[in-house]
Amino acid sequence: MKFNNTNKETKVTRKKILIATDAWYPQTNGEVTTLAELAKHLEKLGHEILMATPQDFIRIPCPTYSEISLALNAWYKFKKIVKKFNPDYIYIATEGPIGHAARKYCKNNNVPFVSNYGTKLPEYISMRFGIPKTWIYAYLKNFHKAATHTLVGTQSLKQELSNKGFRNLKLWTRGVDTELFNPNVPKLSTHYKSPMWLYVGRIAKEKNIEAFLNLDIEGSKVLVGDGPQLKQLKKNYPNAIFVGKLKGKELAKYYASATALVFPSKTDTFGLVTLESLASGTPVVGYPVTGPKDIIENQEVGVLDNDLKKATNKVMDIDRDKCREYALEYTWDKSAKSFYKMLV
Repeated sequence: MKFNNTNKETKVTRKKILIATDAWYPQTNGEVTTLAELAKHLEKLGHEILMATPQDFIRIPCPTYSEISLALNAWYKFKKIVKKFNPDYIYIATEGPIGHAARKYCKNNNVPFVSNYGTKLPEYISMRFGIPKTWIYAYLKNFHKAATHTLVGTQSLKQELSNKGFRNLKLWTRGVDTELFNPNVPKLSTHYKSPMWLYVGRIAKEKNIEAFLNLDIEGSKVLVGDGPQLKQLKKNYPNAIFVGKLKGKELAKYYASATALVFPSKTDTFGLVTLESLASGTPVVGYPVTGPKDIIENQEVGVLDNDLKKATNKVMDIDRDKCREYALEYTWDKSAKSFYKMLV
């Protein structure tokens, strides 16, 4: 997918940036949202963007996770993509087949590149296939060591990876669409028992959703998203409300109507949904782990506790206006400018 520059007033030097990613539409997750917003705002800065995604290749469904596509023969096709586009910079966003093909091309041709550590693959793969995390961390450390920089979303993740021997790590934070996600959008016409506890994200084992569903709390538990664990959880928790995958204005309504967003994951590296919730004026409940503890820096916009039930009790008194004010500091424009500085 190619993004063409239409900004005639920019004073920056126009550059061609190739983004190689295994995560792209029709997937719906924070990584895809981040890349789409990054491309759009880099374009606004005056650059030309080309996305190398699974849509450009022959692909197959990922085992145990059919929503994710894996590119086949990516190495051969990627060389053609690079030759035709002739980029000034290459950014490798993921460590899958396309990311691996991009890395191989760069190493074979002495082309510098910047990479990204955006998913805790060792934890996810270990949960699904039982492969020791230490093996996968060793592979990823080798994958990223050839990069000029490896970008990470939070300070705690940077420290965690540094302790494991990763080098050349750079902090790159994210943004949020504060026009789409805001407290003044029309509220839900469907009535859910109050308080309304909201989960937004993939319905998958690595998201630790059962920690939320098992809470003995008053009100309704509403889950937005799709994924491989959906059928099982709907069966096991008949009192929970699963509304499926939502986006845009419909998703914004759920955020703005909720009492709080419950973020039970312990394996996310950032948690973009927490910013979307805060931009909607809705506080966040979660564990004090990488991602939430970097975004929810104080108890004024959310409550982090190893006991989620205690956190839900405390979150009721949070000033929703402060949540909104806090989120306004996270813009995609700032994020894109910061990203570009790390490329050059």
